[in-house]
Amino acid sequence: MASRVPNPFRWLLLSIGSLLVRAGIVDQRRVERTTDLAWPRIVTGIARMSKSAADVAMVGIALGPAAIAGVGFATPFWAIAFAFGGGVAGATISLVSQRYSARATEELSLAVTTSAVVVVALTVPLAALYWTAPERLIDLVGDDAASLAYGADYLRVVALGVPFAALNLIGSRTLVGADDAWTPMVLRAGGAVVNVAVNAVLLFVIELGVVGAAIGTVLANVLVLAAFVTGFTVGRLPVIGEFPVTIDLGRPYTTVEDIRDVVSIGTPLVFTNAARRAAQFPMLAIVALFGPNVVAAYVVARRVRDLMDTPGWGFSLASSSLVGQELGTGDERDADRYGYEVLWFGTAVYLVSAALVFVFSEQVGRIFVDDPSILPLVTTFIVVACVSVVFRGVSGGATGPLRASGDTRWPFYGQALGLYVFALPVAVVGAVSIPVGPVDAVTPLGIEALYAALILETLVPAVVTYYRFAAGHWKAISRGYRPESSPSD
Repeated sequence: MASRVPNPFRWLLLSIGSLLVRAGIVDQRRVERTTDLAWPRIVTGIARMSKSAADVAMVGIALGPAAIAGVGFATPFWAIAFAFGGGVAGATISLVSQRYSARATEELSLAVTTSAVVVVALTVPLAALYWTAPERLIDLVGDDAASLAYGADYLRVVALGVPFAALNLIGSRTLVGADDAWTPMVLRAGGAVVNVAVNAVLLFVIELGVVGAAIGTVLANVLVLAAFVTGFTVGRLPVIGEFPVTIDLGRPYTTVEDIRDVVSIGTPLVFTNAARRAAQFPMLAIVALFGPNVVAAYVVARRVRDLMDTPGWGFSLASSSLVGQELGTGDERDADRYGYEVLWFGTAVYLVSAALVFVFSEQVGRIFVDDPSILPLVTTFIVVACVSVVFRGVSGGATGPLRASGDTRWPFYGQALGLYVFALPVAVVGAVSIPVGPVDAVTPLGIEALYAALILETLVPAVVTYYRFAAGHWKAISRGYRPESSPSD
C-alpha cells in the first residue's frame, strides 16, 4: 500500500537501505518491506508534531504567552492518556501481527476488540478526572493565575477526546500489524489537518480561545475514529480503499484469555510510556535552577531531538509487525533476522539525520532564537541532542521485536533506569548549590551535567533493551501468545 504514492521519504529510506545492502549488512527484500511500513508512520509523526506546533503558535497569536503556558501545563496530562493508549496499542500490534500471518481471523478480531475494551476502561476514568478537577490538576504544575485558568479550560474540554485518541492508536496499530501503514497515515495525518483548520476558525473567527483549540482536538479525534470503525466494519473507505482486515463487532467482544494477553503485554509498555512522560516534570524543575536561558536552550534541544526521533515511530512499529508476522508462522529464525536488520537499518537512518542536524546545528538554533547571547548555548544543546538521539534509534529497534513477542518488561526497566537512576540524579548533582562568598553557585559539573543527562536518558535504555533483544529469550516467550505454538527448527 505504501507504494501508491511516490514520495521523498520512501526514496530517502530506500537509498540508505541500499547502501547497507551493498555492504552486506541487510537484505534488499527486508529493506523494501521495512520501508513500506516505516515511511507512512514517520510522515504521521511529522504531521502530528507539526499540528502541535501550529496549535501553540495559533494560541499564542490569538491570546498571548499566558495561554501558551496554560496549554503547556495541560499537555502533559493529555500525554499521560497517550501513555495508556500507546501501551495497550503495543499489545495490539503484537497480537494482530501474529494472528494476521497465521490467518487466524477470529482471534485477530478478538485481539482488536479486547484492546478497545481495555483502553476504554483505562481512559474513561482518566477523562472523567480531567473533566471534573482540571483546576486542581493544573495547579500541580503551575502558579500563574492567568495560565492556570487557560490550562484548566483547555484540559476540561480536551478531556472529552481522551478515549477517542486512545482508540485511534488501537486502530492504527491494528493496520500496521496487518502490513498496512499507509491507511493510518492518511487518516491520522488527515485528522491533524482538520484539527489545524478547525482551530483556526474557532480561535480567529468565532474567538473561543483555548476552548476552541481543545474542541478542534476533540473533533479531529472523533472523525478519525469514525473512519477507522467504518473501515474495519465495512472493509473499505472511499478514496482510501480496502482495509486488510475486518473486525467483527458482534458479541463476544472479548474473553478472559484475551484480556490476560493484552494486559500482560501492554502493562509494561504503559509503565514505559508513563515513566518517560512523568520524568519531564522533575527534569524541567531542575533545569529551571540554571536560569531562563538554559531552560530555553534545553527545551529547544528536546524539540529538535523529538523531530529527529520520528524515524523511530516507523522503524519500531515496522519491526514489531514484521517480526510478529514471522513469529506467527513459527519461523523464529527469520524473525530474528528481521529484528537485527530493521535495527541496523533504523540506526543508520538515525545516524544520517543526526549528522545533518549536527552540521547545521547553528542554523537550526536560529530557527528558534535570534538572540546572539543565547545562540551558542542553544547550538551546544542541539549538538548534544544529536548524539543522544542515535541511542533512541538503537532502543527503538530493539524494542520492536520484544514488543512483537510479548516480552515487554525490559523496555520499561531500561526507561526507568535511564531516567530515574542516571539522568535525573546526574542533573541534580549539576544543579546543587555550593557557597561561593556571599552567594551560592552550582557545582563544578554545572551545565555539563545537563548534557550528560540528555545522553544518559537515551543511552541506558538502549543498552538494556539491546541486551535483552540479543539474549534471544523473546522468541521463546512469544510461543505463549501465538495463535498456534509452532517453534521453528
